[in-house]
Amino acid sequence: MTPPHRTPGLRLVMLLRVSTAGQLDGYGLEAQEKDCRKWVRTAGSGLGGVRIIRVCTDGGITGKAGDDERPGLTETLQLIASGEADGLLAPNLDRVARQLTQQEAILSVVWAHEARVFTADRGEHLPDDEDDPMRTFVRQVMGAAAQLERGLIAKRLRNGRKTKAAAGGYAYGAPAYGQRAAGKALTVDSDEAAVLEQMRAWHEEGVSIRAICERLNAVGIPSKRGGKWHPTTAARLLNPDARAAARRQSAQARAVEREQQRRQRADRILSRMA
Repeated sequence: MTPPHRTPGLRLVMLLRVSTAGQLDGYGLEAQEKDCRKWVRTAGSGLGGVRIIRVCTDGGITGKAGDDERPGLTETLQLIASGEADGLLAPNLDRVARQLTQQEAILSVVWAHEARVFTADRGEHLPDDEDDPMRTFVRQVMGAAAQLERGLIAKRLRNGRKTKAAAGGYAYGAPAYGQRAAGKALTVDSDEAAVLEQMRAWHEEGVSIRAICERLNAVGIPSKRGGKWHPTTAARLLNPDARAAARRQSAQARAVEREQQRRQRADRILSRMA
């Protein structure tokens, strides 16, 4: 029996992520995808060709979230585990996960399935090698440095918001779609409010979230940050109650997980002492 024809080249899943709290560096989904596709054009030929078989996004989800809270990451790993993809491509390792421990765990899963990891900023990230310990050391040091930098930036932003709020100004991040900051208060953005009203009307008519995004993108209506509309962005606007509930549930789950991890570490220390 003749095996089915397979188009040559690496089959990669593009993994993109933006944070719930807004990007500290303004690196949104559209810019991330642009950088990844540029890498495919420039570096793909040297790898025998690269095909992006799926674009998976975690929109509005913090990189600290667990795997079960990140549908884009979950889908990416499922495609790799099933053999439908040869690896993943992300803009940088920070978009794979913000915390170094989670980042390392995800890389281990991909490599365990004999798949490959690429980022647009550094190319391929090779699996750990006992004969090359510097490879692991450099990757982890860079990840730890990036995590420290993000923590310092977040601290400065929190301090800045507290100072502004103490002076009577609006200090709670970018206004939601349909609103804008005017002086020290929030006010309605009439253009965005009209778009939001139309989105809600379509949604009530039974139009899917994806179809709503396609309609907005087709007529050139930009999202809050000026880019294209993505389903996760529209879903948060059209179902804010579900978003709030998901946040509360995620926060509770993370609190339980942190407590379990603390107890496990304590148990290991006690067992070694015994």
